[in-house]
This record gives sequence, structure tokens and C-alpha cells, in this order.
Amino acid sequence: MKITAAVVREKGQPFQFEELELQDPREGEVMVKIAASGVCHTDEVAQQQMIPVPLPAVLGHEGCGIVEKVGPGVTEFEPGDHVVFSFGSCGHCDSCLAGRPYACENFNAINFGGVMSDGTRRLSKDGQEVSSFFGQSSFATYSVVHKNSIIRVDKDLELDILGPLGCGIQTGAGAVLNRLKPVAGSSLVVFGCGTVGMSAIMAAHLCPCKNIIAVSGNEESLALAKELGATHGINRKTCGDVVAEIKKITGGGADYAIDTSGVPDMVKKALASVKFLGTAVVLGVTGDLTINVQEELMGEGKSLIGIVEGDSNPKLFIPQLISYYKEGRFPFDRLIHVYDFNDINEAFHASHSGKVIKALLKMN
Repeated sequence: MKITAAVVREKGQPFQFEELELQDPREGEVMVKIAASGVCHTDEVAQQQMIPVPLPAVLGHEGCGIVEKVGPGVTEFEPGDHVVFSFGSCGHCDSCLAGRPYACENFNAINFGGVMSDGTRRLSKDGQEVSSFFGQSSFATYSVVHKNSIIRVDKDLELDILGPLGCGIQTGAGAVLNRLKPVAGSSLVVFGCGTVGMSAIMAAHLCPCKNIIAVSGNEESLALAKELGATHGINRKTCGDVVAEIKKITGGGADYAIDTSGVPDMVKKALASVKFLGTAVVLGVTGDLTINVQEELMGEGKSLIGIVEGDSNPKLFIPQLISYYKEGRFPFDRLIHVYDFNDINEAFHASHSGKVIKALLKMN
């Protein structure tokens, strides 16, 4: 069928709208009419080819919509179902079978290799194949997604806002709730107050942590972070020594630190801000980092870890986050700023500049 999609054809070039051909869903797949899609930093990373997704490609990986048709072998979904998308996984490797799809042995091939889980493509134009992204390519009017990557949601929920749960929000919240699991009274510092950072802050507030410290260069973001659960805010642009201030607040260092910025210097500060046996987490796409292992890591028994997609099993974790949202304890909707699909390049600019926290594209 013919669809409209935002296509990236060259590194760093703006999105351009094109009519593409979308094949019908194959075994285990579902076709969905896209309602909305979040804009995530990982989309920009792919657009800029920091992650070399084969071009041309249709990006977008925080989609949601209504099931249009199902492929052979799909019994869990039917036309009319409201669904949220998440990352792709193969479903049959040891990690997937153990309930850890975020550690799928085929994760990179499915999510960044431009193909579906069976190694083929569904998108094309004039006979030329177009790459998919995260097994969904949600910057389009319709998408074909494997059943492993979609989660049914109640129809009484506002569908449009749910897409960002599939990546940025579950990444930040999952890092706290699924991996770190801080006990009541713990201290946690978050570097960067974008979608991932704010989600981590809201999750820490659920625990509840005693000290939740937000670090950002944006006063408006710091104010919102405090409304969402942060107990302290540090403006990295005006604070002379961020690490010293964190140690002052926590009485010697935080139990946990999370960097969402992807800036190597911020990762070093996150590691420096945790106390003896503390854990620093990297959630942002980060380049080379040089540390003195003895002085900055080993000497105090610290841990520096990377977490993928919040260690989340989306089919279990996203419904859990929705439950918290319905109870008024996880107000992720406050992060969202809505744009029309036609304004995708404006939405990306606003996200990159920090004008908005979570840009959301509505398709209709």
C-alpha cells in the first residue's frame, strides 16, 4: 500500500516527505495506522550517522497507533486494537527466552541494521528498498511491526501520548526501577533533564529516594524536575564545582548517579559524585572516555555501567508505567510538546536546542 513517510536520504540532511510502498505484514507481523510518534535523541543520532543506519531510511521508534491488519500466525492482536511500539528483538535467542529482550543477541541488527527481524525490508520506492529503524519506522502514516515489539493498551487511554513510553521514558525509569532498585533513603543524582533524565527522577521519587539531585544547565528544566520529584537542583553553568555540591548535599557522595547527556565530562562527574561502592550509569550515546581506573573507579570499589532500554521487558514494564500514570504518580505527559507530523524538522530543532523536552508528532 502507499504511505507517506519522512525519509532521511543523506547524512545530516533534513527529513523529506515521500510516498513509499509498504508491504503487507508477514509471519508474526502487524500493520498499524500510526497515531503519533515521539522524537528521540537516538533518531537524531541515526540521522547524523553516529549510528550508521543504512540510508535511505525511515526513522522513528516511539510509535503508537491502531492495528489495521495482522499477518499469519498473529493471534494476540486484532484490527482495532490500540498499541504502543517498543524496540525490536528476535524472540528466540537465549536472552529473549530468558525474558531479557533488551539484551537480545540480534538487537543491533534488528534495531539499527535497517531490516526486520527476518532480515528483509518492507519499505521501498520505485523498486529501491528503504531501511527501517527499530523494526518499526514510526515517522510514517502506517507501519509494519513484529508482534514481539507491540503492547496492547486500553482504549480509554489517550493513545497519542503513549508512544514515548517505548524508548526514552522506559529507559530512564527502567534504569532506576529495573536495574538500580534503590532502597528508601538512597541518594541519586541525574545529569541531564531531558526525557530520560526526567523519567529517572520520577522513578526515583516512586522508590522513594531521600535525595534526588537534578543537574542541568536550564533553569526551567530544573524547576520542572523539582515539581516531578527532585529534592535539589544544580545549575552546572553557575555552580563552580558540581561534584563538591553533590557531596555536600549527600554527606559524602550519592549512592547512584545517572548520566543522560552522553558528554564524556559529565560521565566523569557522575562517577566522581558517587560514594565508596557507588554506581554510575551511562544512558546517553557517549564517545571516548579516559579515566584513571585506580583513582576514579577501582580505588573506591565503584561501578560504571551501561544500561540498554532500562533493562526493560516492554510487555511487562510499559503497562506498569501506565498504571503509575493512571494513579497520578508518574506524570510523564508533562514532558510532552505536540507538533504536527508536517513540522518534523521543526520538532527536531526544538528537541536539539532544548526548547522542548519531548517532542511528539501527531499524524492526523
